[in-house]
Amino acid sequence: MAWALKLPLADEVIESGLVQDFDASLSGIGQELGAGAYSMSDVLALPIFKQEESNLPPDNDNKILPFQYVLCAATSPAVKLHDETLTYLNQGQSYEIRMLDNRKMGELPEITGKMVKSIIRVVFHDRRLQYTEHQQLEGWRWNRPGDRILDLDIPMSVGIVDPRANPTQLNTVEFLWDPSKRTSVFIQVHCISTEFTMRKHGGEKGVPFRIQIDTFKENEAGDYTEHLHSASCQIKVFKPKGADRKQKTDREKMEKRAPQEKEKYQPSYETTILTECSPWPEATYVNNSPSPGFSSTHNSYPTEGNGSPNHQPEPVAQVADNLVPTATPQEAQQWLHRNRFSPFCRLFTNFSGADLLKLTREDVIQICGPADGIRLFNSLKGRVVRPRLTIYVCQESQQARDQQKHENGDGASNTFFVYHAIYLEDLTAIELTEKLAQLFNISPRQISQIFKQGPTGIHVLVSDEMIQNFQDEMCFVLDTMKAETNDGYHIILK
Repeated sequence: MAWALKLPLADEVIESGLVQDFDASLSGIGQELGAGAYSMSDVLALPIFKQEESNLPPDNDNKILPFQYVLCAATSPAVKLHDETLTYLNQGQSYEIRMLDNRKMGELPEITGKMVKSIIRVVFHDRRLQYTEHQQLEGWRWNRPGDRILDLDIPMSVGIVDPRANPTQLNTVEFLWDPSKRTSVFIQVHCISTEFTMRKHGGEKGVPFRIQIDTFKENEAGDYTEHLHSASCQIKVFKPKGADRKQKTDREKMEKRAPQEKEKYQPSYETTILTECSPWPEATYVNNSPSPGFSSTHNSYPTEGNGSPNHQPEPVAQVADNLVPTATPQEAQQWLHRNRFSPFCRLFTNFSGADLLKLTREDVIQICGPADGIRLFNSLKGRVVRPRLTIYVCQESQQARDQQKHENGDGASNTFFVYHAIYLEDLTAIELTEKLAQLFNISPRQISQIFKQGPTGIHVLVSDEMIQNFQDEMCFVLDTMKAETNDGYHIILK
């Protein structure tokens, strides 16, 4: 009976304890968390999560990429550990990008000893601006006619071949390079991040850009369309020396932080390694339509002759060198780019071909200055530099055949001798040998000696000094004679 009376008491005690525990467990529900209650990044930084993260399969850690691109500019120290690096650049300053070959032995043997093509572009980092990239770039072009967003500094670059820039693609350049040789390309970015901000009341943060490099190999048809590798990095561009000030400000802010806070941020590295990414969707536009030779806004240098045995640069159409009156303002701008008058494109923004051709010599000199003005005027008028010496030659066999017809009375009224003009600039015997070899469609090595017939029929060896004393527009009849010592020929000027 006593045991039966104690049972409800025991149940009551147990029930009371359970209620208290349950109330305690619910005591925190509904309370408002403070702003500094916890941070998800702090939670992820706990040792237990770090341990689990280290046990995950390393997808990219052990993956060796075929190429690596290193931008020689320091990263910002004000970037958190798990965020992408950010690099500050100065507007118009040349920055080196090292093109490194990371292939293992025997990897990608099809490009060994051959060129690959890399396309560098500056694009928007924000997705919102990527959707309106075309409109953004057109607006920039309108505000800064004749300028480019991205340029190559060719004199400082090493190992690049056939650099090209499409006048319609202001943010893109391309070039060929040999992975087995040292290659460094220097780039210049001419737009600043604040030019694309939505509101401009002062003090706005500039939008970040991306530098992306896409590399392609040559296919069976000789076009560089087969994708090999792509990588990119995040940048912000400031006015000259602004990047240095921003880097210094970030460094000073980090020095003032507590040691525990510093651990949440990345250290500043001297260089920026571009990380692997997907190829740019429009990366093949260059292969579909050949772009003209490189023409930089601030540094213009001819690129002819930079070809290699494995790749011959695509020739630029010579017909485009002469500006025609029917050229539109856009075609006139392209003509100015091709002929290294890029600094004056902004002055002639709305000029058509007819407008430019109407300018007098005095007008052009007043606009562009004496040196560039005279060069532009001569280019507009299509003036060709007169050669130092012109001679006319005719093959003796042809002349003798025509003379024989004349003596026999066959076609006497229509007989005339055909001469070929040879233009000399260096006034050397070697130059004359090369020009005569072109005329005969033979190799210059097949011409052993060149003689000039002198008084009483003597043969005088032609030297540089003799050519320099030739009178302009002299006429010669060419006779050939087999050389005794080799398979070559002697040529006699009569």
